[in-house]
Amino acid sequence: MKRLLAILMTALLALSLAACGGNEANNGADASNTANSSEAQESVKSSLELLTTVWDSYEEADKFATTGGDMSEENMTTDAPGKYAVDDGEMLDSSLGFPASAVDKIDDAASLMHMMNANTFTCGAFHVKEGQDVDEVIAAIKDNIMQRQWICGMPDKLVIVKADSYIVSFFGEKEIVETFKGKLTEAYPSAETVCDEMITE
Repeated sequence: MKRLLAILMTALLALSLAACGGNEANNGADASNTANSSEAQESVKSSLELLTTVWDSYEEADKFATTGGDMSEENMTTDAPGKYAVDDGEMLDSSLGFPASAVDKIDDAASLMHMMNANTFTCGAFHVKEGQDVDEVIAAIKDNIMQRQWICGMPDKLVIVKADSYIVSFFGEKEIVETFKGKLTEAYPSAETVCDEMITE
């Protein structure tokens, strides 16, 4: 009798542990999925990775002819984002709208632009150096773009999104800008839209 009782208790204990283990495994999987999701959102390694993640989320039919990166042979790309050197403030200003006066506050950049007309769509992603004020840099970008003199037509809209220490600013034709914003915030749900304004003369 004692032996039968011991077997039954062992069997019940085994079932109990299996059930708890299953719940812990599920809870562990849920926690792992949450962590992986959070990691996917927050562990951006570079401005180029950020823009590439967004651009790769487009269906091929929705993509438009683009160029990326600066004019150097190693960084210039077609049909994809490219790395942009941060040592030439004047070029960052003229091509991406990033103020030359704030170039010492960033240490990494990437770009994606409409191949035919930069005012149709231009996007820059910038990593703000540790210890610098991200919001201050955002304000400088916004002022610089809103106050510039436009050549070859004027873009409709400016959007600036903050993702931790990264800033993504993009301007151009309203529908293209809205689509890119949707793709960006879908890829990085914790990103915050800090500017979404029409550009007026």
